[in-house]
Amino acid sequence: MASKAAIIVCSKELGCYNQYMSILDITPFIPSDAALAKSELPDKAMRLSTLSAKLSGQLSTITAETLERHMRVANSYYSNLIEGNATRPYEIRAAQRGEYSSDPAKRDLQQESLAHMDVQRWLSEQSLDLDTLFSSEFIQNIHRVFYENVPERLWELKNSQGNVIDVVVPGQYRQALVEVGRHIPPDAEKLSDLMTGFCETFHPDHFQGDRKLIAIMAAHHRFAWIHPFSDGNGRVGRLFTDAALKLTGLDSTGAWCLSRGLARQSSIYKSKLAAADAPRKGDFDGRGQLSESALMNFCEFMLDCAIDQVSYISELLDLASFRKRINGYVQARNDGRVKGLGELKSIASILLHTAFVQGELERSQAIEMSGMSERTARRMLGQLKGEGLLSETSTRSPLRWEIPEHAEPWYFPELVPA
Repeated sequence: MASKAAIIVCSKELGCYNQYMSILDITPFIPSDAALAKSELPDKAMRLSTLSAKLSGQLSTITAETLERHMRVANSYYSNLIEGNATRPYEIRAAQRGEYSSDPAKRDLQQESLAHMDVQRWLSEQSLDLDTLFSSEFIQNIHRVFYENVPERLWELKNSQGNVIDVVVPGQYRQALVEVGRHIPPDAEKLSDLMTGFCETFHPDHFQGDRKLIAIMAAHHRFAWIHPFSDGNGRVGRLFTDAALKLTGLDSTGAWCLSRGLARQSSIYKSKLAAADAPRKGDFDGRGQLSESALMNFCEFMLDCAIDQVSYISELLDLASFRKRINGYVQARNDGRVKGLGELKSIASILLHTAFVQGELERSQAIEMSGMSERTARRMLGQLKGEGLLSETSTRSPLRWEIPEHAEPWYFPELVPA
């Protein structure tokens, strides 16, 4: 895949020496208090925080963990789609099973999608705190973990003629000057200092209340403006933003997918990113180097996308409506609309819903709820396990609620393309 950033070969003698010298070139870091007081941004930040807390409160810890694991496919699909990789979720799941396309190019993109999921899993396994996340070294590690799992053919950056003009080094800041659209990011020699300044400036501890979330959304643009890597800045930026939102108190992040909202409005997302690159437009556009009004528009767009995605998942996971969708899935099994799988006893919907609410279900509880003989009940539980609707860690462990591929369209309609 060709890079979206063109490499510029410049020198002082050619008049191309980059003028960006310090972190002050990305001021304002967030919109001023005076500007925020006239906007809806603080209210939207608080709404996002409230909605996320409500969603966290309605999910058991185990159910939330199951959702987060499942959403990694959706997150990978949508984040990569923004960058031009249209590998569908069913193709990503096929790759998880070791089933790759015979087309080398498509196979590479399947592996790229899995690499994105590997980073999500790796991030969840870290003992992350804000000091760790907001460090230049850790951001480089996100990039490194991603590209070390991407086929080396995708490390090559090509121009419009198909010639290789640069090669990505996993975890290393770019070594050349680049042009992204009409924006020329900072000189490569300044990246280390700029990224250290970026992490110090946008550390959430420097902000209070609703400003924390607004700062994270502003940081998403400022990271893209710096453009520290030769390629992969979009993916790394979204992974970083997701992790920052979670660590800043949006515990339900992961159960919902910001990249889904961004991908569904991809052209607007990219245009607002580009617009926020603009310099200040006169005395009524803030006091920084860049446009305050454009930054506010970008932050509002990001908050709107996040609110939309939390609302979407919250509505789907409402206990009453989710019970209806589980019933609908079981009914679809029994009238043949779920291809390749047989019928389920109607009591299965109650067991699955109880497992969803609790996160897991004791075997003795499941057998008692079924109203069947122990032998018949165990046979049905074996079917639910065999089809991935429930899982176990041992033959005596509680049974955990799961989301197999064949149930996803019924549980989460329109989450991803069929």
